[in-house]
Amino acid sequence: MRRLDLAQRIWLSFFLLVFVVGLFVVIIYPLSIRETLTDESYRMIEEQQERIIKGPTSPEEELPQSDLNFIERREAVRSVGHLLLGNQSYVLEGDFVPEKVANTIWRKAISQHENKDRYQLDYRGASLFYVIQKIELDGNAAFVVSYMWDTYRNQLVQQLWQRLIWIFAFGILISIIPAMWLSGYLRKPLKALGERFEQIGSRNWQESFRWTEDQDFQKLSVQFERMRQNLIRNDESQKRFIQHASHELKTPIMTIKSYAQSVKDGVMPEKDLDGMMDIIINQSDRMEERVKDMLYFSKLDTLIDYEPQKTIIHFGQLAEEVVERFWYQRDDLNIRISGKEVTFQGDRDQWEVVLENLIQNANRYAESYITISAEKIDDKTFIIVKNDGETIPEQDLERIFKPFQKSQRGQFGLGLAIVKRVVELHNGTVELLNHTDGVTIKIIV
Repeated sequence: MRRLDLAQRIWLSFFLLVFVVGLFVVIIYPLSIRETLTDESYRMIEEQQERIIKGPTSPEEELPQSDLNFIERREAVRSVGHLLLGNQSYVLEGDFVPEKVANTIWRKAISQHENKDRYQLDYRGASLFYVIQKIELDGNAAFVVSYMWDTYRNQLVQQLWQRLIWIFAFGILISIIPAMWLSGYLRKPLKALGERFEQIGSRNWQESFRWTEDQDFQKLSVQFERMRQNLIRNDESQKRFIQHASHELKTPIMTIKSYAQSVKDGVMPEKDLDGMMDIIINQSDRMEERVKDMLYFSKLDTLIDYEPQKTIIHFGQLAEEVVERFWYQRDDLNIRISGKEVTFQGDRDQWEVVLENLIQNANRYAESYITISAEKIDDKTFIIVKNDGETIPEQDLERIFKPFQKSQRGQFGLGLAIVKRVVELHNGTVELLNHTDGVTIKIIV
């Protein structure tokens, strides 16, 4: 099926609306008008009939004299004929009507229960509207019958229908102008928005997009602007990531290369060969750790829209496994764990990385102790890692969790950024607080 553009959809909607309105005008409206004019015809008949019945003399004398016969009245617009029927006979006074019609009307009259009623008779392709009203004439029951053909109604319906057709056609011609304006009005902001998307597709997102003429499109432009700002931030973050990664990897690569070249050229004494190999290995390990952090951080970016594979985590068991890896680094530190009985749900591998980065970071700054605790309050889990190292400058507190933000003792600047990203994946929050005796990192999940 061929897809329509916006202008074609507007015109299609316009013609469908015209079709529906036209269908209403051609079919439904004439039927409604016909019913209304039928009631109007009966009302005219009843008015003439009341004048005869309530006249100063008897109904026989009040019957108007006319030269029109029954058939000729059909061509006379708004002409009302009258009959006076007896209880035992047909026509006493009034117009001459065919015997078949008179017999039908008389049978309706003698079987009528109401004092007055309306009827309709089809005769020779036309409709006859008539009203029968009971009266008393010389002590006997009689009936005054007043009738009118449907000529008046049909002429009015035809005239109104023709005028409606002309009005409808004129309305279509006039409505083409606002339809063209509406098409252009709707396409203008979409065209501008499409141009901006083309620019973004070409990685050119420096030009902003603001639309203030229409509330809905203004909202759309605000959403677009928010997306553009996010793309700019992501682009800048990506560039910073590449710059920092290149800078951090450049030093160990240069070191490894220079020492390897020295060994190849035999410049260094043979007794220093083992030391040089140790340096190469250390730099390789350092580079490996940084590459591992970068890969893991990038992996977390891809998982931002996915739900972590949650299982029940025993905090004490997890904390002890992680702490065991750091005992040998500083034997002068006292590392304490509390709240070992606390359990919570989460991705165990990711939370292992969180605790590892937090303890490694605390291990780098602590003077004498590190405390790792967990506490359950209502349905929230509080995980706190505290050390008695030096405090962090206030201006660095907000940016410390951003990638590549590191202090003088920091290594790569991705540890706390990984922590924040994992916590956010678990719909939690992380906060760093300074105290008089050290620094605390509080996680709430």
